Amino acid sequence: MDSPTTRQDGTMTTEVLRYAAFTTDQGGGNPAGVVLDADGLTDDEMLAIAREVGYSETAFLSEAATADDATTAQVRYFSPVAEVAFCGHATVATAVAFAERHAPGRLALTTPAGLVTVDSRVEAGHVVATLTSPPARTRPVDPSVLHEALAALRWTVDDLDPDLPPHVAFAGVQHLVLGVRRRETLAALDYDYPALETLMAREQWTTAHLFWAQDSLTFHVRNPFPPGGVVEDPATGAAAAAFGGYLRELGLVPTPTRVTIHQGHDMGRPSELLVDLVADSPGVSVTGRAAAIADPA
Repeated sequence: MDSPTTRQDGTMTTEVLRYAAFTTDQGGGNPAGVVLDADGLTDDEMLAIAREVGYSETAFLSEAATADDATTAQVRYFSPVAEVAFCGHATVATAVAFAERHAPGRLALTTPAGLVTVDSRVEAGHVVATLTSPPARTRPVDPSVLHEALAALRWTVDDLDPDLPPHVAFAGVQHLVLGVRRRETLAALDYDYPALETLMAREQWTTAHLFWAQDSLTFHVRNPFPPGGVVEDPATGAAAAAFGGYLRELGLVPTPTRVTIHQGHDMGRPSELLVDLVADSPGVSVTGRAAAIADPA
């Protein structure tokens, strides 16, 4: 069930829906705001709405037009402090909200990062959405930049898994990707927020994707998000897509395959992200569900 709240901007009323993405429980996953009709909103108005909603991102859908096989639309994403080029969890939330309001199907979304398609369907009574990211790529982290990142995270090189190279991965936006030897290292994360915020702004990283491999296809993740004014994201679809590209390009998993990412557990907001990798696709597919959040007012 949708949970709308409203914001009055002059004579315009904007309906804002709230969903928790990558979960079926409104107390889990990553909350996102969703505006299904953002036609006519200015940048300042979208930023003000995102700030009022207070989640890591709010998605604004506009210029929606439905053809035989897909609905095309533009989507923009705003954190409480700035616009973000691409946000996976808000995309999944948007697709689920749109499917519940209209019908499941395909959304072809023009984002600042490029074309993103999302296919929604109903499984076991829940809408499930699969987004396909822009083309993924990855590159090693410069050693001096890695040294700065480790200092900000209060980690050392010995904390890193030697079989998982430090990289910067991209699938719409850039993410630092660091694998650690022990699950306990993630659980104890307590980073220097100002230092990491400064470094990420300089390097133009959206999040830091910090992970531990439970086995070859199961990963536990934490994602600091200082550029969005958020200490940590409980589910990060864009980072999951970039991470999938990293695993595929470095040959760390076979293809085709499905990778399961557990995120948000250390925050008390458990999330599950399913990443599908095939050899002949430039993008990466990320699947999840979303639960409507009751009106906080």
